[in-house]
Amino acid sequence: MQKGLGSEAQQGFYTLHIHSDAEYEASYTVAFEDQNDARNFSFILDSVFGDLPDAAVDVVMMSTQELKEILNSVKKNVVVARKGELKLYAGQPLEDAESALRLLVMAAGHSGKLDEYEYDDRVVDYRGNEVDKSRTGGWLAAGLILGTELAERVCVMGISMNLVTYLVGYMHLSSAKSANIVTNFMGTLNLLGLLGGFLADAKFGRYLTVAIFASIAALGVVLLTLATSLPSMTPPPCSNFRTQQSECTEASGGQLAMLYFALYTIALGGGGIKSNVSGFGSDQFDSSDPKEEKNMIFFFNRFYFSISMGSLFAVTVLVYVQDHVGRGWGYGISAATMLIAVVVLLAGTRFYRYRHPQGSPLTIIWRVFFLAFKKRKLPAASEPTLLNGFHTSKLSYAPVFRCLDKAATVDDFAAKGENRHNPWIVSTVTEVEEVKMVLKLIPIWSTCILFWTVYSQMTTFTIEQATFMDRKIGSFAIPAGSFSVFLFISILLFTSLNERVFVPIARKLTHNVQGLTSLQRVGIGLVFAVLAMISAAVVEKQRRVRAVSHNAQLSAFWLVPQYFFVGAGEGFAYVGQLEFFIREAPEKMKSMSTGFFLSTLAMGFFVSSLLVSVVDMTSHNHWLKSNLNTGRLDNFYWLLAVFGVLNFCVFLVFARKHQYKVQQLIEQVNDEKELHTMEIGDV
Repeated sequence: MQKGLGSEAQQGFYTLHIHSDAEYEASYTVAFEDQNDARNFSFILDSVFGDLPDAAVDVVMMSTQELKEILNSVKKNVVVARKGELKLYAGQPLEDAESALRLLVMAAGHSGKLDEYEYDDRVVDYRGNEVDKSRTGGWLAAGLILGTELAERVCVMGISMNLVTYLVGYMHLSSAKSANIVTNFMGTLNLLGLLGGFLADAKFGRYLTVAIFASIAALGVVLLTLATSLPSMTPPPCSNFRTQQSECTEASGGQLAMLYFALYTIALGGGGIKSNVSGFGSDQFDSSDPKEEKNMIFFFNRFYFSISMGSLFAVTVLVYVQDHVGRGWGYGISAATMLIAVVVLLAGTRFYRYRHPQGSPLTIIWRVFFLAFKKRKLPAASEPTLLNGFHTSKLSYAPVFRCLDKAATVDDFAAKGENRHNPWIVSTVTEVEEVKMVLKLIPIWSTCILFWTVYSQMTTFTIEQATFMDRKIGSFAIPAGSFSVFLFISILLFTSLNERVFVPIARKLTHNVQGLTSLQRVGIGLVFAVLAMISAAVVEKQRRVRAVSHNAQLSAFWLVPQYFFVGAGEGFAYVGQLEFFIREAPEKMKSMSTGFFLSTLAMGFFVSSLLVSVVDMTSHNHWLKSNLNTGRLDNFYWLLAVFGVLNFCVFLVFARKHQYKVQQLIEQVNDEKELHTMEIGDV
């Protein structure tokens, strides 16, 4: 076997030829997923053919589209070698490497394709040219992007953490209705994150998506500023709606329509930012460059720091301005912050690195369900080996959810010509198995929802509790919404303690390198959620008894324990859920990990709205009153605690049955892949 030196070699790739005495008579290109594997193989060839004149082996990086065009022009098949799959190392005998490659080719057969890499993975500048690292990306570009996330946090947290007091005190809505408005707003914002992620993956790319949705968010905050500033947009003032409801006029439909339009415009913009800004920021660093890869790790630390600082600023400074200076001023500062962030983001256009849209995994899921439904009347395949792409599947066939196998069933139409390779005519076994893996996550996903239902109480009824309690330090009255600062302090504290204290201790106790598994983290978070509701119920009962029987106010600092428990729970549950979805999602659907997580948040807020509505109706408005002194909010907290215990028991059942996916030796950083191709030929 010798190295090709002809015109094909000058094209920058090398092909492995299988001769007529082999099982398959075809010419293959081996596309290496890992640059080190490609380099190691080139070292092996150099060591064997280094003495030949004009012999050289080059490792060439090219996009999937470029590789496909070359393969189509020379009529070659391609086999993708995943990282570590061939166990290559410099100095390895050529016979060993060749044998490994032959086994890989024979396993792939004639249909070795790039179906795992159906996207253009190049990184380009704003003109579409190859990036100049000295002029694009890095900390300058990432810093400009972080400004957008900081502004989004300032706006969203500044609104959500104090909105319930505005709705009750200024718009004269009931506590139950006000709480539902807040939770529906937050639920919609997180749910629209899925839309933002889909549009970025399928059509616009991250930069354009972030720019568009940041502009929408800025427009929404401007509208909210107007809605809370114009006298015609609020009902006549009332001295104390919470205790004198009969003397106050509730906001009209027109006034609420303006408020709703502003809020859901912000939700649309915030959702698009939330799902893309971290990925766009990480695109500014090259994971194949050791120095930039280290900076990428620091970027995620600073990204979380930006979220925390924006939230702390919102619940302290902005909430104080809203309560003591005016809502218009408070929301106006948020609007100005968002507008400045949009200008800064656009100003950095020439400094960013861009990735082309890679296609959304949601398309694959929808396509499999569509084809399975369309072919539902076809007879099931007698053997799974008859399904399309069974022998080349990257995933083992699982005999569950067999109704979805119909999507990979090859009927007469699919068998004609190139129809077998049309994903809208017949799916592959790999695609069907990926959808099955997603469905297997649903049981755990469903038990994560209640944690965020408990979390949502910190933005609604806990804030209302604070308005009925003694919030003074000396002569200074702390705004009710500012008590949320204890929530964020607790989150930061336990996030830090997890890695520095709890995980090392767990490693010693369990002798597991991971320390705590992702599901163990989630379970601990669910326990903290139950403790938070027990604490909230006890404090609320004592507060009401003291207010009714002794006409005295309980100190608002008694709310700190429930904030503490929820913050501690988030420190475990947030990381555990995100890690679980990242590890257990199919390799090609890693970009959906954030989507899974955001959907649990969204459903948690929506479940809160549903519970409040049901409880308000079944208790005949006795539990959740605007005047908490005449209501029974503690009963609602006890109800959530009971649901939390039941949910935890169900979680334990699902967690014990769940089998973790075997982790492949593949490192995916933000779904970035480089195909390093090599051709080996005869002369």
